[in-house]
Amino acid sequence: MTDRSTPATTRRPLHEGWRLSITAGPAPIAVQDVPATVPGTLITDLHAAGLIEDPYLDRHEHDLQWTGECDVTYATRFDWTAAGADRVDLVAASLDTAATVVLNGRRIAEVQNQHRSWRFDVTDALVEGENELEIRFASPLRTARENEKVLGAMPHTGNDLPYNAIRKMACNFGWDWGPVLVTSGIAGPIGLEQWSTARLAEVRPQVTVEPGARGLVDLTALIERADLLDDSAVTVAARLLDPSGQQIDESTRTTAEDETALQLTAADPQLWWPRGYGDQPLYTVVLELRDAHGALLETREHRVGLRTAGVQEEPDEIGTSFTVVVNDRPILAKGANWIPDDCFPSRLTVEDYRASIADAVDAGMNTLRIWGGGLYESELLYALCDELGILVWQDFTTACAAYSELDPLRSEFEAEAREHIVRLAWHPSLVHWNGSNENVEGYHHWGWQEHIPEGAGWGLGYYTELFPSLLAELDPTRSYTPTSPYSRPLPEDPRNPDHGTVHNWVAWASEEDNDYTRYRDTIPRFSAEFGYQGPANYATIARAVTERPLDEDSETMLSHQKAAGGQDKLRRGMAPHLPPVEGFDDFHFATQLNQARALICGIGHYRSHWPVCAGTIVWQLNDCWPVTSWAAVDGDRRRKLLWYALRDVYAPVLLTIQPREDGPAISLGNDTDEPLAGTLQLRRQHHDGTVRARAELPVQVAPRSAATLPVPAELAAPADPAAEVLVVELAGTAVRTVHPFAEDRDSALAGGALTARAQKVADGVEITVSATSTVRDLCVLADKVDPAASVNRQLVTLLAGESTRLHVRTGAAVATEAFLGPDVLLSANDLVARARDRAAQAA
Repeated sequence: MTDRSTPATTRRPLHEGWRLSITAGPAPIAVQDVPATVPGTLITDLHAAGLIEDPYLDRHEHDLQWTGECDVTYATRFDWTAAGADRVDLVAASLDTAATVVLNGRRIAEVQNQHRSWRFDVTDALVEGENELEIRFASPLRTARENEKVLGAMPHTGNDLPYNAIRKMACNFGWDWGPVLVTSGIAGPIGLEQWSTARLAEVRPQVTVEPGARGLVDLTALIERADLLDDSAVTVAARLLDPSGQQIDESTRTTAEDETALQLTAADPQLWWPRGYGDQPLYTVVLELRDAHGALLETREHRVGLRTAGVQEEPDEIGTSFTVVVNDRPILAKGANWIPDDCFPSRLTVEDYRASIADAVDAGMNTLRIWGGGLYESELLYALCDELGILVWQDFTTACAAYSELDPLRSEFEAEAREHIVRLAWHPSLVHWNGSNENVEGYHHWGWQEHIPEGAGWGLGYYTELFPSLLAELDPTRSYTPTSPYSRPLPEDPRNPDHGTVHNWVAWASEEDNDYTRYRDTIPRFSAEFGYQGPANYATIARAVTERPLDEDSETMLSHQKAAGGQDKLRRGMAPHLPPVEGFDDFHFATQLNQARALICGIGHYRSHWPVCAGTIVWQLNDCWPVTSWAAVDGDRRRKLLWYALRDVYAPVLLTIQPREDGPAISLGNDTDEPLAGTLQLRRQHHDGTVRARAELPVQVAPRSAATLPVPAELAAPADPAAEVLVVELAGTAVRTVHPFAEDRDSALAGGALTARAQKVADGVEITVSATSTVRDLCVLADKVDPAASVNRQLVTLLAGESTRLHVRTGAAVATEAFLGPDVLLSANDLVARARDRAAQAA
């Protein structure tokens, strides 16, 4: 019991004075009392101390395979003076992973889950004056192998490291885009929290909008008592502030129980919408806990958005739909998958998250899927998505593996799921939960069944029973699917395009035919994963690979290509479209260009079938290190050509030419609230600008829909496919598409068809280009000149007689002409002309 003078809850970070030591394992160096950063990891601390090389450079990753085999102790000392609180807890946001917590020689706890936070009562373990805190991490690889012996081996993809036997970020063990850098450490904030009488152990919100347009915030508060026998009354008060900060409702409950419910309402609420569909007004919930005397014990603030949201899966004449719906409006999902933004997420800052979310926003995206092989993400990410209107699809953290359903693993799954369901329920951006990534597909299509003992639980119980039951209990306001891909009502056929979600990896991964036009083989209801590889930007590669000259197939370069057969697939995938290339520079440009075109093809096809296909989530937005991958933004945060392509195909109005059974067709997508009515101006013209045929077509597209019109026969049939293009423009707008009748490798694209000049401007260089013939996909690879440079546009197609300006943002003191170099200012024409010259020389 306490009196009125008892202070409110206070928190003291313990982030200073840490040192680490390797206490066991095959470390090739002595590591004793090395300064450590908290939050942080073993690998980042060793690098900061100069004991290892940067694992992201060259082949240094391969020199660090011992880190996951080592036991590591983190230790610090701190002074403590009791302040009269009833309880003092040690609170850790994340311990990675198998940790024993020791305070002043007293064993406090043994834990084994990176995906959850921890709270330990250390009141009796603290001493006046100096205290010593140790966190002893057992080798994560040894721990996983020991767990596997107890739980039983379960199949998983990738290498032979049993990431599915330990609750640790799966991709820390390597992925087909990520290095094997298994580490340990205090991965999140840690500190002491002192409190008296009672604390808010949990506040669970359910936020929704009633059909009569009344916003509801239902709160369930769980109260923890410092004294388990204390039955004195406490008061929980909640206030609701509107987006301007004005209080619009309040609710108070006084109770001697350990759980109480409150409700806040907002009449005529300002609704939260995804970007492109409306604004993102955020209300504030203020919570206070007071003791029986009215003394303040704890306060909290959370932002909420008032909306209804989720995925609708409904039977129809095709199969089963999969449509994101917000405030009863169908949303065209345009987004990307998100992986951890660094192999060592503890070093990410708010600026890092802001930059990465800006990459999504600037590309016209409205959706991010937080992939299950990573982490439940930082509050920073979700808060930014709330502010900017990015919808979040959240995977539970399971991926590409079968998982034992035995304890203690099952109990850890339940504990972490409970924590994050409640934690993330505050965020209006979160609209959908998904139980697993490709795990059901693996069971049915990857041969797992023969490796799982009969009757053994392999994870399905989590996806179909545990997770949905927890959501029903804790937050029934979002939708849920057991896995992705998933075909409801056909779970044994998760690849069925007529039902639910698909992951289209045939276009990339096929060993026989990985032509990206295979995206057109099916019309899925929702494409939740699909992508094509391309290398990182030049400056990123040049930093990460120090050998010279750069060679796309060198041992070092291949160390930064993790996909099985990746280089072969890159070459095989561009062969139907681009001419043969020689040398690193042309290989680099061609493969980045082919990656961009692959997603233009795929998304263009899917958007042309809206609303049958109600969304695309490309693999992937970001990279965690310098690597050849499917990402649109590379590991050094440089936007690849793919990013610019996504910005184009995720534009509100999209005009493309699509193959149909009866011939080429025009698709016009209108992702706006206004009807689109106008005239399509078509012309078939020679590369030199000579027009062969013209036509005009009236077009009307309803809001949030797509329309398809056949291309008139006289425009669809070129006299000379290699030398002609079809141009379609929406009159009076900048909306245009230029459709070549021949692939670049078979085309008559001219070399030397461009004139260019560069001049210095206030914040960089302005390049003016003019075309004398069709120039396809003009790019400025500005980071070859200045690693910090960026360009406003890429993949620019010019017709004969056209000019445009490109702006390079740079502060480098270099000659402006450097940005006009033959390996900097590049187009598909250059690849065609160089191949043509080589063929002529060979003849």
